[in-house]
Amino acid sequence: MLKEFRDFALRGNVMDLAIGIIIGAAFGAITKSLVADILMPPIGLLLGNVDFSNLFINLTDQPVDSVAAAQEAGIATINYGLFLMAIINFLIIAFAVFLLVKQINRLKKMTEKPAAPPAETSKTCQFCMSSIPIKAVRCPNCTSHLETAGAAPAE
Repeated sequence: MLKEFRDFALRGNVMDLAIGIIIGAAFGAITKSLVADILMPPIGLLLGNVDFSNLFINLTDQPVDSVAAAQEAGIATINYGLFLMAIINFLIIAFAVFLLVKQINRLKKMTEKPAAPPAETSKTCQFCMSSIPIKAVRCPNCTSHLETAGAAPAE
């Protein structure tokens, strides 16, 4: 059983998937930082010094000043600012994946060889114009003798 698991785990597709997950997690962390530390502060400044990480709705009667204070006190809140940041984070990642898949599909099209035309399986009888198998030497419809490759027509 351990040998089967080792064979499975070391198969190319599983290793590619593991590497993809690790890189995806790292990319997610970078994107989260991009949204929280680079994009949202200027947007908040343009909207009148709004800190998106502290936008929340308090669901209790106890007053709190920040999401961190509410979480520390165990107060129920709806953190719509954090949710908005998560949506922006998702959109950036989705757009990056879209661009990556689009580029991969373009490269696949460039490397694919055009399909060979299908081999002919029938020919047309020169006397009755009906479709007959390519190897036929006599037409099954009009019984005429047909030309074969390299042979003179029979009369």
